[in-house]
Amino acid sequence: MSERAGLFEGADGALRCRWCESTQIYRDYHDSEWGFPVTDDRRLFEKLCLEGFQAGLSWLTILNKREAFRRGFAQFDAEQVARFGAEDVARLLGDAGIVRHRGKIESAINNAQIHLFLAKPWVDAELRKAIVDALVTHERQRERDELADLGRVHQGTMSLHERELKRLAGSNPALARVNWSEDGGVLLEPEDDA
Repeated sequence: MSERAGLFEGADGALRCRWCESTQIYRDYHDSEWGFPVTDDRRLFEKLCLEGFQAGLSWLTILNKREAFRRGFAQFDAEQVARFGAEDVARLLGDAGIVRHRGKIESAINNAQIHLFLAKPWVDAELRKAIVDALVTHERQRERDELADLGRVHQGTMSLHERELKRLAGSNPALARVNWSEDGGVLLEPEDDA
């Protein structure tokens, strides 16, 4: 096999990134998914969930468990996952085929709810951006707060994005359903059936 700046030549003569050399599943992922744009909502939701489950683990671990994740999470149908409840969480915690971490499972369910909320036709681009920016900023603040607990940095105040989100809440009734949970996540209030 020939070596070129981080590449290797496979048995088929194709040049690939060195990181995918170790297994066929990595090579298949490299050749058909890695670096390819994803625009399908279901595939994007799957990618979001799997990226969350990958935190602290190798991507190979997730690829090896992907089919079990698909079975456990209703083929990543966001509408179905958004309705998962305590029984589904318990079922998933008992599934040895996936990463059994309560926080990551509950996060995937919450992400499905937010995914559906952001897709509503009355959620405009400004509101969508404010929510996403606030989520990212809130996560960074939580990381800073964890470091503060270790005495490494001092805690900050409410982010500009959170203030913008609260400002928009006054002019957009859709945002009345968005609330921060105690652990820094976003909770969506159930929609009225009336």
